[in-house]
Amino acid sequence: MDLKKTNAPTTTVTRNLMDLCQETGNIYESVAIIGKRANQISAALKEELSKKLQEFGTAAEGIEEEFHNDEQITVSKHYERLPKPSLMATQEFIEDKLYYRNPSKDAQGKF
Repeated sequence: MDLKKTNAPTTTVTRNLMDLCQETGNIYESVAIIGKRANQISAALKEELSKKLQEFGTAAEGIEEEFHNDEQITVSKHYERLPKPSLMATQEFIEDKLYYRNPSKDAQGKF
């Protein structure tokens, strides 16, 4: 999934808790799933941003002067405008785009 082309809102949206727990039957389980996915999204965005910003590294990094690159600032601002990872994960959960499983429930069914 392309994280930059998500239809998640950029601001906080009030959600109905019953809608979130409808899939799992437990709001805490739903929040745990959303939280784990938000951590994955955050790590992926951080890695992608770091790779892009490394391209702008200069040989004069040892100099104490601050060097501002307009392209670097543009890339940083683009990532700042993206929705928060928690909002992206919540949107994915609501749209049923997440795969998750509960190992304890799977093990109970096998006995």
